[in-house]
Amino acid sequence: MQFIHILLMSPQENGGSPLGAFLPLILIILVFYLFFIRPQMKKQKDLRKYREALKKGDKIITIGGIHGRIVEEQERTFTIEVEGGNRLRIERSAVAMDGASEQLGDKR
Repeated sequence: MQFIHILLMSPQENGGSPLGAFLPLILIILVFYLFFIRPQMKKQKDLRKYREALKKGDKIITIGGIHGRIVEEQERTFTIEVEGGNRLRIERSAVAMDGASEQLGDKR
């Protein structure tokens, strides 16, 4: 218990302990990493896996909100068919992961 008290004392009290002075900064950085940076990295990784797993026939929603079905797959683009039989070519990176399968369901 005394060790923690020594670490948390201000630099004036214990003769200028560098650990005590930098502990709040270290804790702030740790909190930012755990609550902001790490979850965002995981989300990006999941999105990349989702986009790589898409194949012909899958229903998707683009970032712009266009609903469609993949009819042709290229390395960096998809050709999707939207309502009315129109076809659009979109970048793979324009596909949103926000519950495309749940929102589209079997409505078509």
